[in-house]
Amino acid sequence: MSRPEAPLSLPLVDAEADVRPSPRGAAGRRALLAHPAWLMVGIVLASLNMRAALAGVSPLVSDIAAAFGLSSAASSLVTSVPVLFLGVGALVAPWLGRRFGAEPVLLAALLLLGAGILLRVLPSVYALYGGGVLVGTAIALLNVLMPGLIKRDFPDRAASMTSVYTGAMIAGATVVAAAAVPLEQAFGDSWQASLAFWSLLAAVAAVAWLPQVLIARGRTGHEVRAAPATPARSVWRSALAWQVTLFMGLQSLWSYVLIAWMPTIFTDHGMSRSTAGVVFAFNNLIQVAGAFVVPLLAGRMRSQRPLVAVVTTLVAAGYAGLMVAPVEGAWLWSAVLGVGQGGAVGLALTLIVLRSGDAVTASRLSGMAQTVGYLLAAAGPLAAGAVHQATGSWTVPLALVLGVCATALGVGLLAARDRKV
Repeated sequence: MSRPEAPLSLPLVDAEADVRPSPRGAAGRRALLAHPAWLMVGIVLASLNMRAALAGVSPLVSDIAAAFGLSSAASSLVTSVPVLFLGVGALVAPWLGRRFGAEPVLLAALLLLGAGILLRVLPSVYALYGGGVLVGTAIALLNVLMPGLIKRDFPDRAASMTSVYTGAMIAGATVVAAAAVPLEQAFGDSWQASLAFWSLLAAVAAVAWLPQVLIARGRTGHEVRAAPATPARSVWRSALAWQVTLFMGLQSLWSYVLIAWMPTIFTDHGMSRSTAGVVFAFNNLIQVAGAFVVPLLAGRMRSQRPLVAVVTTLVAAGYAGLMVAPVEGAWLWSAVLGVGQGGAVGLALTLIVLRSGDAVTASRLSGMAQTVGYLLAAAGPLAAGAVHQATGSWTVPLALVLGVCATALGVGLLAARDRKV
């Protein structure tokens, strides 16, 4: 049964804390929302950076491994370390939001992201992994605070705004993945220059976000504690919150396995590096369609169970295809996976908003889902690389991901029920 997105009925509170704005804070909020187009530009530019720094590494991982003499397992850490710190960074994101406000923390995250991108191209394996720590932490701050900010500032358009920012996130990854190898060649076969180039994207987003910080500067530290009629329930004690969290984690796991290893799977079966990079970029491009459409559909449905079934089935079919005919069906499997991956991440982020009754719960559930979810997802690229090294084949790692798909289907069907945390 369809229904329109309902406006938030509870008093508006800050997404990053259980607080209601003071008169000065309310004035800052009105000034912020008086420029919704500029706010949306900031959201879109910030979202473009949410996967770009991760997607740009995958087509170049063989060159990075050769430069430092890394094994397959050690190479997987190049992509696993940032994903691990997506979870670790999500632990501190809610506290930072409460202490400093969402807008300043998002600006700081973009600056930290640019610094991490530059650090990992220095001629040291420690800098390579250390930059990954900064990149993952920065992206975690963006990931966790964005759903609460959207629930706060666009309560009556939460699902549609989620589709906008998830679409932008995947579009950024698409462009970076497609350009990684051509940029490397344009810069004289320098993978370092190819990676460093994308620090400019973070810098542009930071500049665009600065006005939001200046407009909102009167809020933080000038609010009053909200006094709810009943004490807020801890999301960590909610079965529904755990179901949303596990769906987030499992869909992230299957996506980051592909982000880390899809081009390598193709090249190991005889495809050229440039073609593998283009197919990988095509996979990211197709994800935009799923990430944009699925949240819009989810916001108009009481139960999102049919969407869970569709996206998990598509991902499982794509992984099965990679096992059977990785090169011959590369474009087909990339398309099928793309629709499923994009739809799954859009659905997971939308479930955080739809299963939350207010902005505070959305922020807490976002922090929980992305902390636990990305810690779980970080095991995917590392485990896939280790199993591949042990077996000398991609068959077993891909078969294990099919098991992940089955588990995601089960918890996703529970998370998609018309309930509130």
